[in-house]
Amino acid sequence: MMKKNILTLMLLVYILAANAQDTTRLSLLFVGDIMGHDSQIAAAYNAATKKYDYTSCFQYVKPYIENADLAIGNLEVTLAGPPHKGYPQFSSPDALAQTLKAVGFDALVTANNHCVDRGRKGLERTVMMLDSLKIPHTGTFVDTVSRMNDYPLLLEKNGFKLALLNYTYGTNGLPVYKPNIVNRLDTATMHKDLRKAKEFRPDVIIVFTHWGIEYQSLPSREQKLLTEFCFKHGAQLVIGAHPHVIQPMEWRKDQNQFVAYSLGNFVSGQRKRYTDGGAMAYLELQKIAYTPDSATTTIDSAAYYLQWVQRTSGVNKGYYILPVPNVEQDSITINDAAAKAAFKVFTDDSRLLYRKYNKDVAEGKTAPAPLSTTEASTPEGILRREE
Repeated sequence: MMKKNILTLMLLVYILAANAQDTTRLSLLFVGDIMGHDSQIAAAYNAATKKYDYTSCFQYVKPYIENADLAIGNLEVTLAGPPHKGYPQFSSPDALAQTLKAVGFDALVTANNHCVDRGRKGLERTVMMLDSLKIPHTGTFVDTVSRMNDYPLLLEKNGFKLALLNYTYGTNGLPVYKPNIVNRLDTATMHKDLRKAKEFRPDVIIVFTHWGIEYQSLPSREQKLLTEFCFKHGAQLVIGAHPHVIQPMEWRKDQNQFVAYSLGNFVSGQRKRYTDGGAMAYLELQKIAYTPDSATTTIDSAAYYLQWVQRTSGVNKGYYILPVPNVEQDSITINDAAAKAAFKVFTDDSRLLYRKYNKDVAEGKTAPAPLSTTEASTPEGILRREE
């Protein structure tokens, strides 16, 4: 009898799959900390034009960002206006955000320990600038009303609807001035937010967290507990930032869940071992729709791409984010011997950590290509904040 029921169920699954109305795919790229230290600000300044320009910094990694259907990163600076400064209270030039938009970032998270470095003015101007550039963002809010209307952040593309939530462990002891709101890692609040997110019936819920212990290559007990909390209450993806070094990734295929405990520094002025680069997490989602009201979304593949940040001097002084596959395949050349050595140390360290601790997340060897659209995909691809 049991065998007959199993065969019947298998036949039903086969029939449903065979008669599926539509199959669509969506690629996601997540990056870690986007920092703005003093040396980065200085390198971006053009004395001749008296303007800031970050274009060269992102030129080599731009195809990775553009080729993903949705690219999301952690903006760990304020856009508070001059004076532009780095650590300990960051305010980057507006040109940084303009370049992030130009190279293809589709959304940014802003709840982190530096989000109130310049007080209420800094938080509100950051929100204003991102809004003016039409970059969807979440994690910090001008007031309660804006959080109520805009949270969770809903992103739609290729027939997928994603809900993005964002939280930080703290703000370096600096106060959050009313009526501003910064999302904190509070399980009671997160539980309510996850419940609200599920009401929108998204295909996937993403929780982007700012947590962990700086410069530690393994996740803390708190990170692990919060990850399980998010998964228990409906999240499928948990993406971490803050430690400034990479930490392991896990693709839990049986549970259709993915966690990257820390993606490290996407770009920063930090040059110490382990901090001079990071990893980009690349996921492909698959959605099978059986009827207008019935669909199944799964993580179809998961990979990482290492990226190292080179700081150059001389005429072409600056910071450059170098995707490791491009360097190793000789499409990007590092001429400086010391830089070559630092690049090798970073890649060796990163691969050793990931080989030991990653679960079902392998290294991508070539840059991801754009996914082909399907009949059900929106022609232009919609990306919007839902009111």
